[in-house]
Amino acid sequence: MKKKIKEAIVVEGRYDKNAVSQVVDTLILETHGFGLFSDGDALSLIRAAAEKRGVIILTDSDSAGFLIRNRLRGALPAERVKHAYIPDIPGKERRKPAPSKEGKLGVEGVPPEVILEALTRAGATFEDENSPSREGEGVTKADLYELGLTGKPDSAQKRRELLKKLDLPERMTANALLEVVNSLMTREELIALL
Repeated sequence: MKKKIKEAIVVEGRYDKNAVSQVVDTLILETHGFGLFSDGDALSLIRAAAEKRGVIILTDSDSAGFLIRNRLRGALPAERVKHAYIPDIPGKERRKPAPSKEGKLGVEGVPPEVILEALTRAGATFEDENSPSREGEGVTKADLYELGLTGKPDSAQKRRELLKKLDLPERMTANALLEVVNSLMTREELIALL
C-alpha cells in the first residue's frame, strides 16, 4: 500500500516519477533534467508547490542530480524544502544499455524501500502517521568544525567516512550534510556515531 505524503516531490524525469509514484501518493513534479535551467514554467510550478505544501527534492546522486538540486536550492525558500538523498549504489537501470558515467543507480533504478527510506530520512510528512520527531540539541556548523568534519586537513576524508556510515551519497557538501544530519539525529547521537 502506498503511503500518502503531504509535500510534493521533485524528481528529474518521467522514469523517476514512475518509480516514486509506485511508492508514495503525492504530487510528483519533474524538472525534465537540465530543462529546469531554461523552462521558467517548470520552476514556477515547483515554486508554487513549495509555497503551498512544501517540496522534497529527490534527484540522482550523480553530478547532474546535484547540479539540479543546487539550482532548486537557490531558487526556492529554504524553509519550504526538504532534501532526500538516495545512497550511492553501483549498477545500471534496466532500460539502459550501459551504466551511467558514474556507474550509480539513479532514483528510477533503486528498490522501492530505498526511496521510502530516503523520504523518511528527509522528514517527509506522512499523512497517515506523525513524522518522527527528534529531541535533543541540533547540530551546527560549529559542531561540524569541532568534530573535524569541516575546516581541517582531514575533514573531507572524515566526511566521506560519515557519509558511508549513514549510507548517503559521497558528493554531499558539508552544508547538505548538516541539513541531513539534523533531520536524522541529535548532536549527541552524531558524537556517539563518530
